[in-house]
Amino acid sequence: MIIAFRLKGNWVVKGFMQVMTTVPSAEEGAALAHSITSQRLAAGVQIIGPIRSLYWWRGALRDEQEWQLVIKTTHALLVALEHHIKTNHSYETPEIIATEIAAGSADYLDWISAETQRIDAS
Repeated sequence: MIIAFRLKGNWVVKGFMQVMTTVPSAEEGAALAHSITSQRLAAGVQIIGPIRSLYWWRGALRDEQEWQLVIKTTHALLVALEHHIKTNHSYETPEIIATEIAAGSADYLDWISAETQRIDAS
């Protein structure tokens, strides 16, 4: 359920999410973004990169080039989206961070809602 109300002139929205993950190549990013959007698990995915990522993995500090996917979806699709990412990702433990969209333009949020409602269309 999507709930919206006005707070000091801004829209506050519950039910919309922005999810981030990273991948090791532009090709994997494009393939994952395509599969996510074609299955209507998100209205859209932006691929940003390359980016430089420094992180600890198995006791060693890694310094790698990655591409970041920024995924626009709804709270209702989070479990399915997480499963899809884990199933189609090359990393053993892919980054999956979901942030609630606190506010956004009504037209844009309506677009997210409309495009993710048609999950059975593909």
